[in-house]
Amino acid sequence: MAQPKILVFSGSLRADSFNQRLAVAASKGSEAAGAHVTVIRLKDFALPVFDEDEEATHGLPENCLKLKALFKAHHGFIIGCPEYNSMITAALKNAVDWVSRPAEGEGPLECFDRKVIGLVAASPGGLGGIRGLPIHRMLFGHIKSIVLPDQYSLAVAHEAFDDAGNLKDEKQRGMAEGVGGAVAEVAAAVGRVTA
Repeated sequence: MAQPKILVFSGSLRADSFNQRLAVAASKGSEAAGAHVTVIRLKDFALPVFDEDEEATHGLPENCLKLKALFKAHHGFIIGCPEYNSMITAALKNAVDWVSRPAEGEGPLECFDRKVIGLVAASPGGLGGIRGLPIHRMLFGHIKSIVLPDQYSLAVAHEAFDDAGNLKDEKQRGMAEGVGGAVAEVAAAVGRVTA
């Protein structure tokens, strides 16, 4: 694989999401490792609540097909993981549920199979969203993704970023970028093995 492609997004729909900022900050490590990075926002791919009757009647929504194309085109994901009541957000889970549905001619879980995933979480609280990360890890591990042990949770996130959206603290920046770098490196290695 000449250059791994990494997709970056968060489970938050909020315009000024700390988790979106942290995922983008982590992606600087992917870029430094030679990856091509694409940043998206789930809010730009609005989906109805997953319903098999809806799927049977109308097929996969247009935004689902757009997301599926993006997921299939990338070798790894950096995902910002907001913690809502210690759990995954409804928006992220709903997107995963739709994207996991097979389109015609598509293999089982093709959008997630052997995709390399790095997880980050941010919260204004003292735990940095870390309670929700095991749930995300379990979800993506069960749908054939390679979830890296590397992860980073950022506490007191409302004080961590400058006006340009960059992490102010060098150590925090290095931890976040370490996750992004690992995603790029493992995605490249997996690509060489499976090519």
